[in-house]
Amino acid sequence: MTETGLHHVTAFSGPAARNLDFYTRVLGLRLVKKTVNFDDPGTWHLYYGDETGRPGTILTFFPIAHAAPGRAGIGETGETAFAVPRGSIAAWIDQLAAHGIDHDVPTKSFGETVLRLRDPDGTALALVGTDADGAEPVILGFHGVTLRLAETAPTAAILTDVLGFTEAAREGDAIRYAGTAAQGCFVTLQADPAGPRGRQGAGSVHHVAFRAADDAAQEAMVAALTGRHGLAVTEQRDRQYFRSVYFREPGGVLFEIATDIPGFSVDEPADRLGTGLKLPANLEPHRARIAAALPALD
Repeated sequence: MTETGLHHVTAFSGPAARNLDFYTRVLGLRLVKKTVNFDDPGTWHLYYGDETGRPGTILTFFPIAHAAPGRAGIGETGETAFAVPRGSIAAWIDQLAAHGIDHDVPTKSFGETVLRLRDPDGTALALVGTDADGAEPVILGFHGVTLRLAETAPTAAILTDVLGFTEAAREGDAIRYAGTAAQGCFVTLQADPAGPRGRQGAGSVHHVAFRAADDAAQEAMVAALTGRHGLAVTEQRDRQYFRSVYFREPGGVLFEIATDIPGFSVDEPADRLGTGLKLPANLEPHRARIAAALPALD
């Protein structure tokens, strides 16, 4: 049975070495893949996740050293949240303090304790205490994303009719939708009809990717998007570790549908994930030139 939920989230950042340091040393994620932006091979594409890079745990970045900062607004992902053990919030506060990372005072949202912070480029993050046991500052995977929209109903129709989510709760002007996956199962729609439009740049999310078990499941979603909702969807693109289609949902956020297969061990064994520069076959003849041009990661 297909699990419904987030596959990954991809964002822009500033310098690559700083990005790598924050997500591996401060947040404790694993670098599961070092590759390049297939459409711009002079730019790193860094993938962080759990030990095996399971769907629902993967945050990826296009680091651009001198990127202008993004501007938060509607039509954007307002927050990316990670699930952590409920008993770990105090330890996370200590962990962030030890690294000089500012954070907000913990608050309650949808009955859960939420610790909000920003990465060095201003990416809005949250650590959400879940029912998992433990008091250590570890990340279990995604909790979900919050989308800021002028109106929520058209986006909600895509989530429920195509992507397999169901409405789970309401709180003020926010509506939470839930998938079935263990990690990355929540999408919260935040209505902000008078808000300014967002502008992408360092610290902003480029796209949100949703899970499809395989090509057939993805094709069925595409048929629903085009046939029932009249949306334009790209052709399938091979991203080496998953196969993807993209579309702009009615609220303006770029969505991707990514297959769970083949996964990150297709070109590296699990115990070596993230250790070598991996390139698709069409870029292999240019490996030396690409590697020489990429910014240092340390």
